[in-house]
Amino acid sequence: MVHFDLLLQIFLAVFLLRSGVQVYLTRLNLSSLRRHGTTVPEMFQGSIDPERLRKISAYTVDSERFGLLSTLANQGLFLIILLSGFLPWLEKLIRPWGHGEIVNGLIFFAALSISSNLLRIPFGLYETFVIEERYGFNTMNFGTWVSDLFKSLLIGAILGGLLLGLLLALVIDGGKVWWIWAWMVVGGFELLLLWLFPVIILPLFNKFDPIENVRLEEHIRRVMEKVGLRTKGIFKMDASKRSKHTNAFFVGLGRTKRIVLFDTLLGSHTEEEILAVLAHEAGHWKKRHILRMLVPLEILSFVSFYVLGKLLNWPLIYQTFGFQESIPYVGLFLWGTFFSLLGFFAQPLESAISRRFEREADDFALELTGTADPMRSALKRLAADNLANLNPHPLYAWFYYSHPPLVERIARLAPSSKRQGDKDVRGWEAKA
Repeated sequence: MVHFDLLLQIFLAVFLLRSGVQVYLTRLNLSSLRRHGTTVPEMFQGSIDPERLRKISAYTVDSERFGLLSTLANQGLFLIILLSGFLPWLEKLIRPWGHGEIVNGLIFFAALSISSNLLRIPFGLYETFVIEERYGFNTMNFGTWVSDLFKSLLIGAILGGLLLGLLLALVIDGGKVWWIWAWMVVGGFELLLLWLFPVIILPLFNKFDPIENVRLEEHIRRVMEKVGLRTKGIFKMDASKRSKHTNAFFVGLGRTKRIVLFDTLLGSHTEEEILAVLAHEAGHWKKRHILRMLVPLEILSFVSFYVLGKLLNWPLIYQTFGFQESIPYVGLFLWGTFFSLLGFFAQPLESAISRRFEREADDFALELTGTADPMRSALKRLAADNLANLNPHPLYAWFYYSHPPLVERIARLAPSSKRQGDKDVRGWEAKA
């Protein structure tokens, strides 16, 4: 039976505080949209008309409300699982099977994952086939949705099961310093995934072909060579098979680095805009943003594993949630829950670092192309195409946004600025 002791009271207080912050920030953001979302910002005049603005506001309201409902429903289920005595019941159900701690741990986590995913399925269906469909984004049929779901679950089961099995083996047989080995395994596993993601996992969901516009490909290569970036290739992804949202990104490490352009982006943006977006992405690589983000995250991970190593066998946490003894896989789950809960309140710091990197990448793109016009135009088109909220509440943006709000970002780019010593994108095109 769960004990309503001081530890549980602290946990519930933090848990409810997190939910309260999420509700407050969402309502604050929607309130800001109602007050300011009826007027097109001056810099978007000519690119977004009042009808498009109304659609942006409606999409933001529907998405935010549904996202909050989905989040609270998942948190509610999680709280029921924790407080109902389900966890001790599940552990007692598994124990007589006698497969050992590692196998029992895998079954324990698999049962919890199935419960969570069963709840997410109806929310995922509604989001895709109602909200995204309503606003003209969804192009996915039900068969593709189901296929994506099963692929995601299978990949998650294989990779998650492998990592969890290694962690449990280290907890059981790794001695007093098991947490150091666990930290190294998790870090290495993350780097391996970054390296393999573009060549093994992504192709399971999307088709990647060389871009057909030879002139654009040559311009991209010139931009990349100018900053010393060599990639495995420049690919077009069939994003339109699932959605009309537009995007472009770099992915991979080392020899698996590649540039990926959504086919929706290629179909809706000019070559100058595409080059400006890719110059921004090249800025992330040139400024080593991935490494600069990984270092503090790995330091935080090291501290977390150290704390976990000290507290994994703490009897009170097991007694609080209805267990009579210390069980490694249960301890990993309970402490993972605590760390995840506390991690939510670190979101503003992570967002602030990310926004700083985005500004640096914008500055780099401006220096590389020599003009702000294509980037400003690309951002305006992305806002219109993706129905991006132009009026987020400052506190909401401060807490959640990984990119500066679009109005701030475009205003920061000096209009029609030229930099000495840099050729602009039009110059490259004229010579092609």
